[in-house]
This record gives sequence, structure tokens and C-alpha cells, in this order.
Amino acid sequence: MHELVVILDFGSQYTQLIARRVRESHVYCEIHPYNVGLDTIKAKAPKAIILSGSPSSIYAEDAPLVEKEIFDMSIPVLGICYGMSMLAHFYNGEMDQAPKREYGKAELQVDDAGDLLEGVDANSVVWMSHGDHMHKMPDGFRVIGHTDNAEMAAIRHTEKPLYGLQFHPEVHHSVQGAAIIRNFLFKITGCSGDWTPGSFIEETLQNIRRQVGDGRVLCALSGGVDSSVVAVLLQKAIGDQLTCVFVDNGLLRADEREHVEATFRKHYQMNLIVVDASQMFYDRLKGVTDPEKKRKIIGNSFIDVFDQEADKIGKVDFLAQGTLYPDLIESVSFKGPSATIKSHHNVGGLPEHMNLELVEPLKELFKDEVRIVGAELGMPQEILGRHPFPGPGLGVRILGDITPEKVEVLQKADKIFIDEIREHGEYDNIWQALTVLLPVKSVGVMGDLRTYENAVAIRAVTSVDGMTADWYRMPPEVLAVISNRIINEVRGINRVVYDISSKPPATIEWE
Repeated sequence: MHELVVILDFGSQYTQLIARRVRESHVYCEIHPYNVGLDTIKAKAPKAIILSGSPSSIYAEDAPLVEKEIFDMSIPVLGICYGMSMLAHFYNGEMDQAPKREYGKAELQVDDAGDLLEGVDANSVVWMSHGDHMHKMPDGFRVIGHTDNAEMAAIRHTEKPLYGLQFHPEVHHSVQGAAIIRNFLFKITGCSGDWTPGSFIEETLQNIRRQVGDGRVLCALSGGVDSSVVAVLLQKAIGDQLTCVFVDNGLLRADEREHVEATFRKHYQMNLIVVDASQMFYDRLKGVTDPEKKRKIIGNSFIDVFDQEADKIGKVDFLAQGTLYPDLIESVSFKGPSATIKSHHNVGGLPEHMNLELVEPLKELFKDEVRIVGAELGMPQEILGRHPFPGPGLGVRILGDITPEKVEVLQKADKIFIDEIREHGEYDNIWQALTVLLPVKSVGVMGDLRTYENAVAIRAVTSVDGMTADWYRMPPEVLAVISNRIINEVRGINRVVYDISSKPPATIEWE
């Protein structure tokens, strides 16, 4: 088993970024709710614990708290922002509302360059995001760093391995934040950094074999990065116990079905079943406009198809799918007191009762980690470099009701968009590019005639793991070509707009 760092989540928007920074250092970590329980934590035998930030205030009546015994486990604890407030709470320090909420960049003045802040510049830029501040030092602690507005920006216990930071080292705005986290992991905690793609693969293959035994597995294969990596892992783990099922739900990208068949039948020689269920999906989605209802219907319909195919094959015990960590985080607050953002069809969209047990070997990985694992498995860049595509497909890129005619229009527009960003060398600079068909008509002029047709929004974002994203600064000349081609070549569209929203506050997909 790998060494483990436990991150306790108090609802911070940055909790997942803490996990990313720890894993980038090749140290395995897990996020758990703050109230997971001391016995559970002890059973995991973590090398260290990190306490996340929180939208709560420590002095609030219903403030979330850990069990104080955590600080007596003789393992290092790092409290970040609200996590530092917890140290004040349990060690007789005092926190109160700051006269001025501090949000943004600040300069950290290093007072003690030992262990946690070793190698950090004397005036290092860090990111603050807090409305409370510490005005009385906890018993047994001392200051190791301060800013102009926070006299106790970094503290440590004089005898125990307990550390607190008022700022957020996990965000990229904290210039040397990653170095601070590495100091905690290696200099203080003594981690060795043994979690690598190769070790993940070996452990995952063992876990799959242990879970599946002699059972048969259906793999929900979409042709995207996640399900493709799952399929290759499963083939490597259980061989001919695997059957892949590709469902044409009528909501795919242009030529998607042909691409998947060619790749997985010819290149990987997988046992692949292709099911055309498009009419069933269209019938069930008819007249439905609410995005959550769409996701639920699509998720349930996928499961119905898989159940039907399992019955045809014979005895099938498991359903494998490419659920990722962000899918779980955004779907339900399963790891902590964070708000649900949306249901993913392969998480929140699943029915409560299924005939098949789930196999989700990637559910603790972020997208970039999946690509690294795929590369370690020898998978081609043509698959690994593909942009993410939502499980519900174009169903959540058509705002309003879904019809075959709308799908065809969107497929054509989206293909032009993707073809052009490939042609202009922009595809690999972008995390995800997509086209959205809007339920909006506007007046236009084509060939001296008045038109009244639909608009599409094109969107391209940059990101590391999909948890946050920034809109891509597409060259205007490329946008001009894309807009011109879509309007001239796709009947029914006379206007193209470019989405310049970042995540947050927007999500990457529109629904």
C-alpha cells in the first residue's frame, strides 16, 4: 500500500486543488469529510493530515470541527486558512472577523526559514481568501511568517508537528505554494513520493481482479479518454471476461460511431458491441427542457441499454465506466460540505437500483492523471489528447428540447469548429472546445434576404483538471473563419457568439 495523506474537507472551493498539489508530488492523498471520524482516520494510518479552508467562521455556532484527538496522533497536521483557525480554536488562540476581508495577492514575509518555509523567498507572493483573522496566538505556537495585513500568516507549534497557514498555498497565485506543500510532505512528513502512474496501474489491475473475480464485465465505452483508458485497463486485467458496449444514443459528435469502431475493433481487437438506441433516447427526451431531467433520463436510458445487452450476453455481473474524481465532487457533496453543482450521468444520473455492480477504476483520478496513466499503458495520443466530452453528449449542448434535426445542426457546426481549431494548430492549446445550440433566434441577412434563424455559442477553455477553467484567447482571425464557415455551411444558423466566461462562476458546459 502507498503512503497516504488525508485531506479533511470543510467545504472550501480549493480543497480539490490541495489534492492536486499533493499528487503532483507523487504522494497519494484522499479527500474525506471533516467529520469522517477518528477511528476511520486511524485505520487508514495516514502519514499526515491537511485541514482545508471553509466558507464557515470558526466562532460561528454551527462551525464544523474535527475531533481534537487528531492533533494528538503524533503525525504532522497542516491547517490551511479555516484549518489554521481550528488550531486557534483548540489551543486557546482567538479568531474574529477581520476589519477588512482579504482576497487577493499579498507578500509573505518569512520570519523562520526552517522546515515549512525552507527555500521560500523573503518576500513571496501568496493568495489570501479570508474574512477572519487571528489576533491571539494559540498556546505553544509561534509565528514563522507574516504579511502586512496578517501578523500571523504562518505559524507552527514549538513541540508538535502542527502548522497553520492563513493563505492558500494550493492555488497557482501563491508563487511558491507548491514548494511549501512539498516541504510539508517531504521535510516534515517524511513522504517518499512513491505514487507513480506505473504503481497506480499495478495496484488498479490487482483491485479489478479482486473485485471481479471470475465475473463478466460490461464496459460502457464512449471513445473518450476516460472510458478508453478504463477499457484498456480492464482488458489488461481480465482479458476475455470483458465485453465493451458502445451506445449510439443519437447525441454523439459527427462520425463518432465510426471512429470508435475502427479504433477498438481494429487497433485493440476488443470484443465490442455497438447498439443503436438513438430512437429510444429521442422518444424519452421528447419535450424535456430541464437540464437535470435530461441528465437523469440519459443516465437511466444508458443503464437500460446495458441491462438489455447483459441479458443477451448471458450472465454479466459488473458495469465498468470512466467516472473521474471531479465527476464525484461536482455531483454530490460526498467528500464534505460542498454544494452540489450538477449530476453526471455516470454518477448522479444512475438509478438507485441496478442489476450490475459498478467498476470505476479511475474514480479517484483527475483528467490529467488519466492521460498520464493512458500514456504509461502505451495508448496513442490520438485518443489521449481528445478533449473531454460529456456523458450525456450533445443532449446538454442543445438548450431546450432535443430533436434529431437540432442534433444534426449542432453536429455540423461543432465539426466545423473542431476541424478549424485543429487546422490552425489551436486544438492542443485548449482543454475543451464545444458548440452549444441556443434556443434563441435572431434576424440576419443572407443573399439580400432577411433570415430569422438560430444562434450557436462556441466555447474554448484552458484548464488543468476541469475544476477551474479560463476562457481561451482564440486568435480573432481563427474565430472569423469558424463563424464564416458555420453560418455559410450550416442551414438554420445565422449567428455565432464566443463564450468568454471562466469557471467559476460559470461551468464549462452550459447545462
